[in-house]
Amino acid sequence: MSDNTNNNQQNLNTNNPDCEQEVDLAEILQVRRDKLAALVAAGKNPFEITRYDRTHNSAAILSDAENLIDKEVSIAGRIVSRRIMGKASFCHILDGEGQIQIYVKKDEVGEEAYADFKNMDIGDIIGVKGSVFVTHTGETSVRVSSITLLAKSLRPLPEKFHGFKDTDTRYRQRYVDLIANPEVKKTFVIRSKVVSAIREYLDGLGFLEVETPVLNTIAGGATARPFVTHHNTLNIDMYLRIATELYLKRLVVGGFEKVYEMGRMFRNEGMDIRHNPEFTTIELYEAYTDLEHMMEIAQNMFCYCADKVLGTRLLPYNEVVIDLNNWTRMSMIEAVRMHTGIDFNQIKSDEEALAAVKNIGIEMPKAKQTWGYCLYEVFDQKVEEKLIQPTFIYDYPVEVSPLAKRKASDPRMTERFEFFIYAREMGNAFSELNDPIDQYNRFADQVKQRDSGDDEAQMMDEDYVTALEYGLPPTGGIGIGIDRMIMLFTNSYSIRDVLLFPTMKPIKK
Repeated sequence: MSDNTNNNQQNLNTNNPDCEQEVDLAEILQVRRDKLAALVAAGKNPFEITRYDRTHNSAAILSDAENLIDKEVSIAGRIVSRRIMGKASFCHILDGEGQIQIYVKKDEVGEEAYADFKNMDIGDIIGVKGSVFVTHTGETSVRVSSITLLAKSLRPLPEKFHGFKDTDTRYRQRYVDLIANPEVKKTFVIRSKVVSAIREYLDGLGFLEVETPVLNTIAGGATARPFVTHHNTLNIDMYLRIATELYLKRLVVGGFEKVYEMGRMFRNEGMDIRHNPEFTTIELYEAYTDLEHMMEIAQNMFCYCADKVLGTRLLPYNEVVIDLNNWTRMSMIEAVRMHTGIDFNQIKSDEEALAAVKNIGIEMPKAKQTWGYCLYEVFDQKVEEKLIQPTFIYDYPVEVSPLAKRKASDPRMTERFEFFIYAREMGNAFSELNDPIDQYNRFADQVKQRDSGDDEAQMMDEDYVTALEYGLPPTGGIGIGIDRMIMLFTNSYSIRDVLLFPTMKPIKK
């Protein structure tokens, strides 16, 4: 008895049509369809089977092999490798938890069943009943007593299964990627667990999860270019939401004092390793609290999820280790002074600010030649890239913070922070602006920018201003990018690595 199975299909029986070196894809596809037709003609159509009862999965058997020896089990999975011999064969099947070897012997399954098994292909999905045993080389396996074809794979797994490495193809055909690269599945298991942990953390703090509209008549709550669609019955243009902020704060006005929503946002903007047109965020708002408390929630949420899902707060990412035990806090002015030497506390006019930023190679557009815009551009272009370990940056200029409360001690600034890990913005938070008059004026300024050609500027939201006129209590709010958080937790290079089906440009045929 030999279980020297090689997952690379080059060691399979040379009559196997999966051997792409010997037959081309068109012939493989035809051979597989011919096999299906023969099965149907013989009354063995696998697609008529609606259910197969399993007692175990691969992981359950492998983890408890000692207690399952000689016990009857029923498992199912996809054939991913096999070694066909005369009267006995070895095969590996892949299920949702991993791989396990099966041993098929003609004398034990019967001549007809063995012939049917030999005619199966890599990729076919089968159900197996048999007893657990350990081969002489120590591999826990299942000795098959009966085998059932549950689904016929009409297309071979690409690149001989384990060579499926082209990233573009993997993103387009995630269903094959998950079969061929089992480590990919781990990323999405972690994603699911992190999302569950976030909900668990916030629910434990007394937050209520809610749902707000995805289709909006106004694209508000963020500075971004929206996707536009049209509602035929109402005969109006509508926008896929770019943020949930304004609806959630309406709920705080209405008396929900702790609310959050996790879901998809849509922004009609560029695509790169950190950006996808649709992405997932969580936004939460709490009445009667401020920026400081939002910092505590953000930091504690990341630590809670790391503890629960990964069991550590030291997260390897590319060439560094991110330490969630240590978070730095500094104002934007302090960060700019530290990394560029420019002290905006000493700059008193727009003209001085323009001269200072021009001196380090930053040109400001005509519509943004103010002290606040200059401070922000220096930070954005020269400082953000240096923020590797967890860092809160607070005190943002009012020009770039239309929904944040002004600082009482310095009306040029707002009570806003963003936090950064590995030079990436992970979240954005405010002490929320609850002055309806100030909010109306800031919307009006955004409208002017929009009219001058800035299609990312916000629109006037009269109804939101009306809601504020009824009274929004002092409120803290924060939005966190879930996809970037998962990138950090899984050491993933690109946002596409943590989206099951990222946006891709269609292939022209």
